[in-house]
Amino acid sequence: MISVDQALEHLFSLVAKTGTEAVPLTEATGRVLAQDAIATRDQPPFAASAMDGYAVMGDEAEIGASFDVIGESAAGHAFDGQCGPGQVVRIFTGAPVPGGADRVVIQEDVNRKGDRITLTDRLGGGDNIRPLGADFRVGDRLRAPRFLRPSDIALLASMNIAEVSVARRPNVALISTGDELVMPGEDPGPDQIIASNTFGLKALLDGIGARARILPIAGDSRPLLEAAFDLASDADLIVTIGGASVGDHDLVGDVAEDLGMQRAFYKIAMRPGKPLMAGRMGDAVMIGLPGNPVSAMVCGHVFLAPVIRAMLGLGAAPSPRLSARLAEDLPENGPREHYMRAFVRNGEITAETRQDSSLLTVLADANALLIRPAGDSARAAGDTVEYLPI
Repeated sequence: MISVDQALEHLFSLVAKTGTEAVPLTEATGRVLAQDAIATRDQPPFAASAMDGYAVMGDEAEIGASFDVIGESAAGHAFDGQCGPGQVVRIFTGAPVPGGADRVVIQEDVNRKGDRITLTDRLGGGDNIRPLGADFRVGDRLRAPRFLRPSDIALLASMNIAEVSVARRPNVALISTGDELVMPGEDPGPDQIIASNTFGLKALLDGIGARARILPIAGDSRPLLEAAFDLASDADLIVTIGGASVGDHDLVGDVAEDLGMQRAFYKIAMRPGKPLMAGRMGDAVMIGLPGNPVSAMVCGHVFLAPVIRAMLGLGAAPSPRLSARLAEDLPENGPREHYMRAFVRNGEITAETRQDSSLLTVLADANALLIRPAGDSARAAGDTVEYLPI
């Protein structure tokens, strides 16, 4: 068996980045920016008012001073003129500040009668003006690679960018194996269960930038497995679930090797997820996950997610870990790195009592995988431990 870190190193050595494609901004959320996006304008493109009030020459703004209101500046409708001594321009938030003015007095600090205002004794400080280019200037960059969030899309739109270059989504083929499986919505026989792993993994992979597709369930026979691999021939990543162990019906590894898969490793010193294999199969990376539902999902977070991020150009690195204080004592760990289902609240982490790798209800209730290193000594409440958020 190899360690989790060694397995990740092997996987990263198998990975190639996907290509790039241009997409309109409306389709860029959740994609990975592949080339720097460069602003084509300043924002704001003029000095703009940060408040509703009156634009005035700043050195004249004193308590009791009176001014003539000579016009109005609104968003999209600038005042066409200059603000001179003894004059103010009514101005609204986001509107261009007229020439000659360098301060906006907020409307709450003013008494107005007709076209005349007087500054009251509530007069506050600050110029209440957003300078030209205060947010960004022409030539400023949103740098790649970057997973584009809604706030990034808003920024790109403000930079007057309608189309961006993004990494092509990795094409992932998900193959559940086993005669015991049927699809959700079907009527299982007395010896059958519902295939859940591919659905959970698809949700995980789609959420981090991949395009995952669920192939028909492959029964425990060579012809059915060969047909499933044929359907996955155009994938960047082929993920099988189940059939990766050494039982009489665990045929995935043998069939994959007969079809040209060059195995990189098999079995990892971790729990859950020990019977995991990987290699290259033509132009694709092939990863064989264990069939237990929790094992498959844990391996998705620990191995599949970093592989997808590497394919997207986000770097070859393990999934980011966080730290929390133990809420309860934990006994010493065994010889395998343990990813325990756990719950983090208010900076404290509590391991779930039941850790059986078949219990999806426990995984659904958890929001973290508490990581116990191989051979980790007993831990006391209050100790700091690492975890993966899920």
